[in-house]
Amino acid sequence: MTDTAPAAPRGIDPRAPRFAAWITSALLLVATFLGLIGIGGSRFDPAFVLTVVIALLFLWGVVSPTTSPWSVLFRRVVRPRLAPPTDLEDPRPPRFAQGVGLFVVGVGLLLHVLGVPLALPIATAMAFVAAFLNAAFGFCLGCELYLLLQRAGVFGRGPRAA
Repeated sequence: MTDTAPAAPRGIDPRAPRFAAWITSALLLVATFLGLIGIGGSRFDPAFVLTVVIALLFLWGVVSPTTSPWSVLFRRVVRPRLAPPTDLEDPRPPRFAQGVGLFVVGVGLLLHVLGVPLALPIATAMAFVAAFLNAAFGFCLGCELYLLLQRAGVFGRGPRAA
């Protein structure tokens, strides 16, 4: 007779992506504002630099979500002060949402470098709206897109609940 312990629940605290979304939405709001006022007069102005930093944070969230700065900050500083989560969330939709954010700001950065007027603040404003919806209301647009694509068969279905 073998004694096997049940597998540890796989998932993330659903409050972690919302925490990260608050910080991300603040950064995106500043980048949008800087892009609209156009400080610097060059293509590599403060809005561009901040948006590059935001894109790198999105990339980090896609490549290694457990080591991303907001994840580490949540785990070490915020979560110990909270009650344990009542349920855990599949990490794939929030990770996909990070990729969508990376895509949106990446397109804005590329178009900005190519000289398209207002491309950068439009892209950061779009990403801000998505991040703010997640932070304030728990509605993750990227996660919903992931689920729609999963239902359409683009992504394989996860394990079914018993």
